[in-house]
Amino acid sequence: MTNQNVTLNTQQKSFAQALFNAYQTKQPLKRADWEGVVTDDETAYAVQDCVARLKQLPTGGYKVSLTSQQTQDMFDADSPLYGQQVDSHFLPSPAVLSLKQQTMAPLLEVELGFRATEDLLPSDSLDDLRHKTTVCGTLELPDCRFADWFPDLNKYCVMSDCAVGGYVVYGRERPADEVFSTVDDAANVNATLYHDGQKEATGQSSEVLGNPFKSLQWLVGKLAAQGKQFRAGQLVSSGTFLLPPHLTAGKWEAKFDHGFGDVVVNVND
Repeated sequence: MTNQNVTLNTQQKSFAQALFNAYQTKQPLKRADWEGVVTDDETAYAVQDCVARLKQLPTGGYKVSLTSQQTQDMFDADSPLYGQQVDSHFLPSPAVLSLKQQTMAPLLEVELGFRATEDLLPSDSLDDLRHKTTVCGTLELPDCRFADWFPDLNKYCVMSDCAVGGYVVYGRERPADEVFSTVDDAANVNATLYHDGQKEATGQSSEVLGNPFKSLQWLVGKLAAQGKQFRAGQLVSSGTFLLPPHLTAGKWEAKFDHGFGDVVVNVND
């Protein structure tokens, strides 16, 4: 079933409008006001589609969330979920952001990003995807239109809120088939996260469904099932290597191996 086959009721349409208003004003919603309004995946994605239309901005790509058993358990889910991201919220590293002016309640995740060099198809194998993408390190900054959301917001509100999309800061892009000799190599990327020079955490790409290419393949298939396509030029941040800390002011830096280099975001109050 595509999202276009879902008819939103009046309350669900009001929810989409409220999410959009919060996105614009940075005034958070209260969970109690909207819990129970959406109770299934396809309606949640239909609300997300409505929010995306209200933004009237190009979709530059996607983010995939809940790509580890730990994060799926936190949100009582048995599969990943995705969010549409506006083009202007993908920022090259090094980036500068203001907590007060540009975010609401952000976290920080260390991920790999994939950009399609041609349209991606649900029939593509993992190796096909390796040949049809560039790859980069990313710092994804999940953000939410609800107050006190992490980790207690229910899955359907997360999905409706464009998978709590904020910003994605991406590093140098290279052809994925030059970086990885085989698909399996993508499961062995290591990264260390620093805040103001202090080591915060380490993680590995195998945390992302065992291999980030599997996250990309899941997304391509999910979009196709909903009548959408992952198109050439679009970028996805494919899932976090580590449990995300709250984003605070200062210099956040992820140092990757495999020649990805560093990805940096400088955060001001």
